[in-house]
Amino acid sequence: MFLRDLVKGLKVLDVKGNLDIDISDIAYDSRKVKKGSLFVCIDGMTTDGHKYIPSALENGAAALLVQKDVTVEDGVTVVKIEDTRFGLAFVSDAFFGHPSQKLHLIGVTGTKGKTTTTYMIKSILEHSGQKVGLVGTIANMIGDEVLYAQRTTPESYDLQSLFEEMLEKGVTSATMEVSSQGLALDRVGCCDFDIGIFTNITSDHIGPREHKDFDDYLEAKAKLFRMCKKGVINIDDPHAQRIMEKAECEITTFGIEKDADIKAYDVVKHSTGVDFKITSPWGNEPISVSIPGKFNVYNALAAIGACALSGISMESIKAGLANVKVKGRAEVVETGRDFTVMIDYAHNAISLENILTTIKDYAPGRVVCLFGCGGDRDKARRFEMGEVSGRLADFTIITSDNPRTEDPDAIINDIETGIKRTTGKYIKITERREAIKYAIDNAQPKDIILLAGKGHETYQEFKDKTIHFDEREVVAEILEKKQAAGC
Repeated sequence: MFLRDLVKGLKVLDVKGNLDIDISDIAYDSRKVKKGSLFVCIDGMTTDGHKYIPSALENGAAALLVQKDVTVEDGVTVVKIEDTRFGLAFVSDAFFGHPSQKLHLIGVTGTKGKTTTTYMIKSILEHSGQKVGLVGTIANMIGDEVLYAQRTTPESYDLQSLFEEMLEKGVTSATMEVSSQGLALDRVGCCDFDIGIFTNITSDHIGPREHKDFDDYLEAKAKLFRMCKKGVINIDDPHAQRIMEKAECEITTFGIEKDADIKAYDVVKHSTGVDFKITSPWGNEPISVSIPGKFNVYNALAAIGACALSGISMESIKAGLANVKVKGRAEVVETGRDFTVMIDYAHNAISLENILTTIKDYAPGRVVCLFGCGGDRDKARRFEMGEVSGRLADFTIITSDNPRTEDPDAIINDIETGIKRTTGKYIKITERREAIKYAIDNAQPKDIILLAGKGHETYQEFKDKTIHFDEREVVAEILEKKQAAGC
């Protein structure tokens, strides 16, 4: 594709060289540049792509997209624009032929519930007979094919490439988690969203490497509703009105507590799911969801709204919700023992409170909560999660999560500060594998042991390494050793 066509419509500040050159590929990592590539120089949080121009040219870059003044040898075209993050999204969308315009695209944003809601939507659309794509935290999927997911919302080039692959493999609809970072950093720039969903917002992703304050975080979320044709909004969220005020699309609301276009009532919670009834523009229906918890009523309402607005029948909606499964979300691990092990991704105070409250509604014995907190994240989360577990769990095991560049014991001590505000009983065990072993070795009949924070993740991040760590495997290994020892 000619460079002139790639940048057509983009606000160009300056051009040096020839725009009528054929571009074979686009790269934002100089190591992935090949002959004929357009190298897009991203000025990022940790490094500046402009520094890697010599490496990109050595690898065969034919042109550069920059936002700073640079000097290069003759024969290399340089296009300067205001913002190369948006520029990457713009040229990637054009390079792949605007693939999101050819898909029915549903985006889900919010602090909690994005993953589960996208899986609910995927299940519903598949029950309607469609081949569905999914982009999210756990994995990217094309139908049943599972692809590696490096981040919740991929970089714009990777996302547009994935959309093109979906189309080539017969996908007609796609649902994706749209993170605040994905919105703020234009990873979803130029995407054509048919429907956007707002689940909720809490003070979670505030920090030096994320959002500077809550207003910045909310503004990022609100951006989706200036990019979609129809919005589906959780009216019960305290900040829903601010999201709607910033929206530029048709709005449908859902909720339990307040008047809403789609409203749930007569909610019945049980150990394997939740049942409720709805009133909606598409009729009044009984709904069953195969994942427990009141918070999953909200996720289901969001999925119902998006799918009904997409023309999906209530029969398919009900079937999809009744059969949905999500890895690492209230996931029960088979133990063959008289206690239960559950894995859940809860990694902030509200998510932890939701899952603990859900478990306590039906737990026949003790609720044992094992969790840690991620390093290089807002410290307030640690105090809050400690307080929640101390208040709701019968016993807490404080351990490591992904300490990253921080000292694991320092994080654990922060959590302890929170739990000491309660009368909750607890123990500190730094090594997560040993902590899980302790929980299993000391399990009492009818206990429910919640392993919180890792969920679908199969790794642990430390300062100097990342190791394989799948809690399902860890539990199985511990139980096998106990059985071999006759325990």
